[in-house]
Amino acid sequence: MESELIAYLRERLPAHLCLRLGPGDDAAILSLGDAADAVVTVDMLMDGVDFRVGEVDPRRIGRKALAVNLSDLAAMASEPLAALVAVALPRRGGMALAQALYEGILPLAEQFNVAIAGGDTNSWDGPLVIAITAIGKAPPNASPGRPPWRRSGARPGDALLVTGDLGGSILGKHLDFTPRVNEALLLAERYDVRAAIDLSDGLAIDLSRLAAESRCGAQLDLASIPISAAAVALSRATSKGAGNTPLDHALGDGEDFELLLAVAPDVAARILADQPLDVPLTHIGQCVADPGLWQRNERGEVSSLRVRGYEHSFD
Repeated sequence: MESELIAYLRERLPAHLCLRLGPGDDAAILSLGDAADAVVTVDMLMDGVDFRVGEVDPRRIGRKALAVNLSDLAAMASEPLAALVAVALPRRGGMALAQALYEGILPLAEQFNVAIAGGDTNSWDGPLVIAITAIGKAPPNASPGRPPWRRSGARPGDALLVTGDLGGSILGKHLDFTPRVNEALLLAERYDVRAAIDLSDGLAIDLSRLAAESRCGAQLDLASIPISAAAVALSRATSKGAGNTPLDHALGDGEDFELLLAVAPDVAARILADQPLDVPLTHIGQCVADPGLWQRNERGEVSSLRVRGYEHSFD
């Protein structure tokens, strides 16, 4: 399992003077001496897993490949600077496919002022694979006492806030979402955010990761979770929804690419009153002292919450 490999690497990889934050978060943080810290992330997308080349416009694939990396930078409140693009192209039709990928990448790069600085190109007899490495810089107000956002830092009693709505991304959002970069930078400038993660694999599993890194638990108020219209539609389409409720989709579908934040209660009150973004911010629960995930229903009853979402599996 992916989580087991990450745990192995965190034990095995040696410390390095330039490495402020290594594996286990949405991005790494590298010290560059007197310059602002660099925030670096990489994501690999594969035909048959993250998209299907024969079913979608390759421009949407290219756009998604960059967008998922920008979402990781957003989770660190990092301003994007540059990206490097590596592709393994199928031998037949590879040139046309590569050009279409870049026609999707370049408009999003321009939108967020990201320089496409290079990369690598290979060809083979297998399906399309595209991996983008994105580089950002720590926010201007970052300091040893106020570092870039991380998954660690949440405390029992902190409020959990989420941007936008959740679930049903397979109906289109997983390809066409806009990464919450501008939203993250604004929130980082105005408010003290103690911990953050982007919701790439599902609310439940990503919240469990934030809680584990912060060495606390988390409790969701199920009635407060913002459920998307796509999640409702998917729950009615039994061939795709597999009988899941809209709430099931919001908890476990993944690829929402919204921001999940842990903030002190007084800060949460300010954010919710201000609603400073173009998308809503919703209070969906709180961090608790008891480890693990918990849920509270409409009657106020608290019980354990099953971790669900997407994780790469291998043996």
